[in-house]
Amino acid sequence: MSTDLQWLLIRKYNSFLVKKVPEGPIFSKEPGNLLNLHSHKYSGLANSKTIDIQSSESGLQITTRKSKASPHAVRPARTTASVRNRSGGRRSLGVVASVAKRGYRPDLRAAALGRSSALLAAQKEKKASPPKKVRGKKAAAFLG
Repeated sequence: MSTDLQWLLIRKYNSFLVKKVPEGPIFSKEPGNLLNLHSHKYSGLANSKTIDIQSSESGLQITTRKSKASPHAVRPARTTASVRNRSGGRRSLGVVASVAKRGYRPDLRAAALGRSSALLAAQKEKKASPPKKVRGKKAAAFLG
């Protein structure tokens, strides 16, 4: 079945749709959707080639589908690359760029880089805030 026909069938009715505001944008929670927007370009269900970036305890999991895999093979049809959470944005840039350079959905390079950078930033440990300094009359009373 072609990807266009798949999109026409699942476009209006699927369990991943998120409609918060009637006149606002429609979002999607489907796996493989990098921007979580409900559109054919970013759909993880209606496209044969998808890039899925997930957060894991060790860092990021970047999963792509092998182009010549059997439609009956689910697990062997996927290839996974890992990015450690301490690697930073440059490492995720390299992994995402290598996927795009091989001709595998180069139109999703910016979206994949944005998602991987956001997930790595969310995994970073927050620094403790410095103690508040006493100023003005309280500082003069404190020192004097």
